[in-house]
Amino acid sequence: MSPSAPSSDQNSGFAGRKAAFEARLQKRYAQERRFKLAGLTAILFSVAILAFLLGTMTFNGIGGFQRTELAVQMDLSQSGITADPATMAEPDALQRLETQGLPSVIEFYAEQALGAEGAAEVSGNAWREVGEQIIADPSILRQENTYWLASSPDLAAAYEGEGTPELIALAERLDTAGTIDKNFDFGFLQRADATDPQAAGIWGALKGSMLTMIVTLLMAFPIGVMAALYLEEYAPKNRWTDVIEVSINNLAAVPSIIFGLLGLAVFLWIFPNYRSAPLIGGMTLALMTMPVIVISGRNAIKAVPPSIRDGALAVGASPVQVVFHHVLPLALPGILTGTIIGMARALGETAPLLMIGMRAFVATPPDGFTSPATVLPVQIYLWSDEIDRGFVERTSAAIIVLLLFLLLMNGLAIYLRNKFEKKW
Repeated sequence: MSPSAPSSDQNSGFAGRKAAFEARLQKRYAQERRFKLAGLTAILFSVAILAFLLGTMTFNGIGGFQRTELAVQMDLSQSGITADPATMAEPDALQRLETQGLPSVIEFYAEQALGAEGAAEVSGNAWREVGEQIIADPSILRQENTYWLASSPDLAAAYEGEGTPELIALAERLDTAGTIDKNFDFGFLQRADATDPQAAGIWGALKGSMLTMIVTLLMAFPIGVMAALYLEEYAPKNRWTDVIEVSINNLAAVPSIIFGLLGLAVFLWIFPNYRSAPLIGGMTLALMTMPVIVISGRNAIKAVPPSIRDGALAVGASPVQVVFHHVLPLALPGILTGTIIGMARALGETAPLLMIGMRAFVATPPDGFTSPATVLPVQIYLWSDEIDRGFVERTSAAIIVLLLFLLLMNGLAIYLRNKFEKKW
């Protein structure tokens, strides 16, 4: 007996269900397209904000890497100043040049080249820079050269169109004569802080940041990794370990200034003579960074497949060998990821370092971990509080240096993470 043909009602019902199904399918496709569009929009918006931030910082920071200088032609062979390589190699070489009258020589030639008004606007530290050139190469005392000397902050502002009418007119006359210009300031990356924006540099703060980050890494990384290994591999699962885990998670969310108060109350009480030293700053930031490393380390260790442990134990490895020869190398990329995040946060911190005194004016780069120092975020904070136009430009330049330092540090960490990364 042959099956009967579907009725018209059945055909219409099937067509209706098919139409409803296709409508729901198109609706899901439309939702997926909207979701993709929203994600792409979010990415483009983030990239646009980042590009705007970097563009603004770069545009404002270009002037910070430059300074206004005055051209002065000097024949130092007629100055009567003498120097030999042996004498210039001594620590008091600059004082010897000052005793022989180098500042007066600079003033004399500046007045000849710029006039009395122009010579009065030469920076008071100009003779020191010429003296450092003489120390580096004593043969220039037998030559006639043109030296570009830093101007005063007032003349630098007048050259930008700000200041008194007299100084603006002077800057215009010097510009017409070709004896004033803005040149790239290589010394910005070699000098420390100064009260004169024309003489201020970033090297002191940059070196202080490097020393502080070294202390932070040497303290936070091994202690954080060991704590993560113990909690994940050896610690018994009881109420006390639960309390420790909750405490570590809470410490990762504590405001950074609290760690600054802790460093002020503990570390400076133990080492009262090391106030504003990279050692104290690094120890304080290590406390703040350690919980992040512990949490990321535990997650990375937990992500190692149990089969790795079982296989190592099956071939006769001891539990310690399993942890240090198999589990830790496989978890190291994830641990380094957490370390990158923690160190990046520590590099940009200002509040805890202000609490331990790293906001002081430091005119010389630190000699070691116990020397007075400041760091890049604090230096930026101090310069941003100045009203001088020169310091405003220096602030943007310092931000660029901080970003480059952060990118370099993160790039190195990412390289190490990729190098140690293993797939299973």
